[in-house]
Amino acid sequence: MMTINEQQDEIIEEFELFPDWMDKYENIIDIGKELPLIDPQYKIPEKLIKGCQSSVWLQPEYKEGKVWFTADSDAIITKGLISMMVKVLSGHTPQEIVDADLYFINTIGLQNHLSPNRSNGLLAMLQQMKLYAAGFISN
Repeated sequence: MMTINEQQDEIIEEFELFPDWMDKYENIIDIGKELPLIDPQYKIPEKLIKGCQSSVWLQPEYKEGKVWFTADSDAIITKGLISMMVKVLSGHTPQEIVDADLYFINTIGLQNHLSPNRSNGLLAMLQQMKLYAAGFISN
């Protein structure tokens, strides 16, 4: 299992292969297609991430000391964004997730190429994932 930083570095390397942002957006969409689907029972209002313009459902599961996320979105770019977050943070301890510095977002230039609404949504996704992880720390 790769560390959070190794996962981020892998995403950064992948994005360096694409010279322009149209290709990078296509890559984000492709990453979203790889996202393991969330169980339909979790596509409920209580699992929606507040602060996202699109609908994004996020379900954490705590197994053997690690947090695993499944997610889905009704928007293809947003689905790719949450998929990257799931890829980086799933399978790590709650403390590792809470302490994680997700530098890949700035390194690949997402903050400069997303609309303000998508940027806010990405931040909301990260905050919700860290909040779920923090809730498992006492376990």
